[in-house]
Amino acid sequence: MALFGRKDKYIRINPNRSLRTPEQTKPEVPDELFAKCPSCKHVIYQKDLGAEKICPSCGYNFRISAPERLDLTVDQGSFEEMFTGIDTKDPLNFPGYSDKLATVKGKTGLDEAVMTGTAEIQGRKIALGIMDPNFIMASMGTVVGEKLTRLFEYATEHSLPVVVFTASGGARMQEGIMSLMQMAKISAAVKRHSNAGLFYLTVLTDPTTGGVTASFAMEGDIIIAEPQTLIGFAGRRVIETTVREQLPDGFQKAEFLLEHGFVDAIVKRTEMKETIAKLVAFHGGAK
Repeated sequence: MALFGRKDKYIRINPNRSLRTPEQTKPEVPDELFAKCPSCKHVIYQKDLGAEKICPSCGYNFRISAPERLDLTVDQGSFEEMFTGIDTKDPLNFPGYSDKLATVKGKTGLDEAVMTGTAEIQGRKIALGIMDPNFIMASMGTVVGEKLTRLFEYATEHSLPVVVFTASGGARMQEGIMSLMQMAKISAAVKRHSNAGLFYLTVLTDPTTGGVTASFAMEGDIIIAEPQTLIGFAGRRVIETTVREQLPDGFQKAEFLLEHGFVDAIVKRTEMKETIAKLVAFHGGAK
C-alpha cells in the first residue's frame, strides 16, 4: 500500500505573488513604433513608411503635418513664413475654446491650422498654403480665412502663382457663422487673383471636406489629389438620408472623383514636388 501513501513534491505558487523579481521589468513597446494603415488595415513598422509616410502594402498616403509636407515639397531653406501672430476674437465665447487653442498650439508648434508664406519649388517662387490636420482637424476659422485671404492678396500684388495643400474637416464649429463666412472671403480673393491672370493650384489631401471643399479647395485652375484622399462636403449618411438613395462605395474617394471629372489628376506623394514644379513652370511661374 506504499504506492498510495507516497506524496509527490509540488511547488506551491501563491496566486497573489508575482513570479518576477523586483529587478525584472515588464516588456514595453515604444509608442508609435508601429502604425495601422486606415485603408488596408495592415500594421506597419514606422521606419518602413519612410519620410513620405506611404503604406508599402496599398500605397495609402498617411496624414502628415504641415512642417513635414514643407520638407517634402519646397527647396530647402526657401520657405519664408508670413501672416503669423493673428489671433481669433472667439466671437461666440465658446466654452473651453481658448484653452483648446493654447493646447493644440503647444502640441503642433503652429499658430493656426494653416501655414502660409512664400517658397521656391525647383527654383520657381510661389505663394504657399499648407493646412495641417493635426490642428483641430485643420478646421477653417476666422484666422485660417484671414491668412489665406492675405496670401492670395500678396500673390496678386506680386504676380505669384499660388499652391494650397488642403486638408480639413470643414468650418470650425466654435466660431459658428463667422467661420462659414470665410468661404466667401477667400473665394473673393481667389477670384481677384484669377482676374489678374495668375495660376492657382490646389492639392487635395486626406481629408478635404465641408466648407473647404465647397469653396477654395475646388476653385483651383488645376486640381490634383493624393491617392485615396477623402473628398466631399457632407458625410455619407447625411447625403443618403437627404437624397434617399444608396450611394456607391468609394464615391468620396479621389479615384471616383477623377473618374467623374472633379479632379484633374491623382499624384503620388513621391512625385508631388516635380509635378507642382512642372505645372507652375507651364503656367508662367518664373525663376
